[in-house]
Amino acid sequence: MRREITAGKLSKILKEHKRRYENADVGEKADLSGADLRNANLYGADLIAADLSGADLEDANLSYADLTQVYNFCIKQLSEARTLYKAKLDPELKKQVKDEYPHLLEEEEEEEEE
Repeated sequence: MRREITAGKLSKILKEHKRRYENADVGEKADLSGADLRNANLYGADLIAADLSGADLEDANLSYADLTQVYNFCIKQLSEARTLYKAKLDPELKKQVKDEYPHLLEEEEEEEEE
């Protein structure tokens, strides 16, 4: 079952998570397990060691996001993202992405207006 998360709620979770990693005594680790993050703009998001188990990342923008040490994360989830351009990934995961979905690591082309 997917958890619906509004943009405002997601923003709050990400702020608390960032506080947690800047100062271990405050903030809360991001629990985005089972979250519906379809089409989410996670550009530059600090998701170090967040729980993304079962999160739906279909068409999510993860460019410049820090996804190192993320819990319960798999290549299948990443394959559904719109982009991983300049995202930070653990070495093994990055190798898998390069081997199986290299287009995700490329810069997105801007769509031309007619």
